[in-house]
Amino acid sequence: MCGIVGYVGGRPCKGILFEGLRKLEYRGYDSAGIGVVADGRVEISRSVGNLDNLELILSQVDDAGTTGIAHTRWATHGRPSIENAHPHTDCSGRFAIVLNGIVENYQELRAALQGEGHVFSSETDAEVVAHLIERAYRGSLQDAVVEAYRQMEGHFSYCAVTADEPEVIIGIRKETPLVVGVSEGENFIASAIPAFLAETRSVLFPDDGEVVVVSRDSVRVCTLEGDPVDRPAKTVDWDDEAAEKAGYETFMLKEIYEQPAALADTLAERIAPDGRVVLEGLGLTQEDFRGLERVIIVACGTSYHAGLIGRHALERWARLPVEVEVASEFRYRDPVIGPRCLCIGISQSGETADTLAAMRLARRRGAKVLALTNIVGSQATREADGVLFTRAGLEVGVAATKTFLTQVLAVLLFALHMGEKRGYLEAERVLGLTGKLRRIPTRLREYLESDAVRGVEQAAVRCASQRFFMVLGRNIGLPVALEGALKLKEISYVPTEAYAAGEMKHGPIALLEEGSPVLVVATDASIYDKLVSNVQEVRARGARVIAVASEGNEGIGEMADDIFLVPCTDEMLSPLFGVVPLQLFAYYVAKARGEKVDQPRNLAKTVTVE
Repeated sequence: MCGIVGYVGGRPCKGILFEGLRKLEYRGYDSAGIGVVADGRVEISRSVGNLDNLELILSQVDDAGTTGIAHTRWATHGRPSIENAHPHTDCSGRFAIVLNGIVENYQELRAALQGEGHVFSSETDAEVVAHLIERAYRGSLQDAVVEAYRQMEGHFSYCAVTADEPEVIIGIRKETPLVVGVSEGENFIASAIPAFLAETRSVLFPDDGEVVVVSRDSVRVCTLEGDPVDRPAKTVDWDDEAAEKAGYETFMLKEIYEQPAALADTLAERIAPDGRVVLEGLGLTQEDFRGLERVIIVACGTSYHAGLIGRHALERWARLPVEVEVASEFRYRDPVIGPRCLCIGISQSGETADTLAAMRLARRRGAKVLALTNIVGSQATREADGVLFTRAGLEVGVAATKTFLTQVLAVLLFALHMGEKRGYLEAERVLGLTGKLRRIPTRLREYLESDAVRGVEQAAVRCASQRFFMVLGRNIGLPVALEGALKLKEISYVPTEAYAAGEMKHGPIALLEEGSPVLVVATDASIYDKLVSNVQEVRARGARVIAVASEGNEGIGEMADDIFLVPCTDEMLSPLFGVVPLQLFAYYVAKARGEKVDQPRNLAKTVTVE
């Protein structure tokens, strides 16, 4: 989730662009850069780290330039470095681009361009766009941007400038945000409204596949064929904080709604046209895949719950015994580990102290170590033999939502990859599962845009005054129940217990009384009938049953007081849908209780101490 801002007008653009980046810093912060068109060239300034580092070098940038583009980066392809920071240029240095998103076919495009003599200076997918524009340019930047767009696959938005047309920025989007700020004698383009909100509240929202031509005195929107599009600007009345939240009342709610895009980003390039899972950078050979005898997953909190889902998938698809350990406990045991063991450390930040210590212990004892993290260049990536990245972007809310869902997707992809490499999954089975995975981002987006969310909110409001919640699940549904309970505890402060439903009668059932809310993860599963018996035991004690069930389940209505229906999918993929209504339920309970959802008490986003 990188940040883009561009300006065309009568004022020196350097300071305007930098202030725009300040407003977008929450979208990415491993590197940043500014490109200013002046004196017949595009002057590029880039730095690694936060924006303070960029500010130190901007004194050398021409103050006369009145057209420019800028970018703050969240790394997906290539480590954080000066070379990988945006803006990117072509061979001649006369064209510059900034991009948000992922170009899925960049390797194919890069190889073709290199074959024609183009020289690349970065590891990123974005740089191919500058070279595509250079190749296509015949005197019209607009036409070159469109020709490049037609060759690109993925989801992205990008802006381009050229020294040959010094008073114009061309922007285009595909499934990734791009907005235009309209003003008198100057105009702006950005990935999010906060970048220019201090300058104008008149905003134009282009659609996918529409070309935006931004100049000092006009903004034109047209189709790829060049036909004009009537796209009037709208006035927004957001304050700065609301703008950063894109109109959502909290970062947590915004990030729940960003989950379809985060899943799409994490899937990008990782499923081949023939349905195979393609994962690079794992640090494992074919001999390693076949020779492994055991997997140990170490993690904390929400990441631990993702690891539990990974255990089910790896055991079923790769036929490997898997242990999932709380990292803070694992590091103080004397575990039996050897060279035929793979240790997977899951940490959103890649800096969680206990998880890092557990990974180091496993490595000292001869195990291969794989880091699963959201942060390029984090400590976990530097110490592991291989890395599997999620692509959730920056998560501001302390309670994890989109980072959890992308971790689940990543471990599912790894389990499929492992099952195929070890010979336990036939190609037809993999093709069926990856086909379902491809559809999940769209189906989740449709769910979040449906009336189902209103039903979750209403149920949460009805239960908000309760003193205690119980969440039940079985098999693959148990980690979902654990995560749902954690969300309730984190942001609503209501005591909540999660249990394996079959264990309930061994003690926890004593906690139930008339009206006690019990959430049950009842998505389609091989042991659904067993779960139904547990639900009936709960109802017999007078509890209020709230069921998360798969669409098409008619029978659950006879047992549940409230039903949250989610899209139906394969049992092992069901957590990607099942956890979302639990996130929303916890959110609306906390909201009804008047709690500060984004800053829960006593909690930190990253735990870097023991």
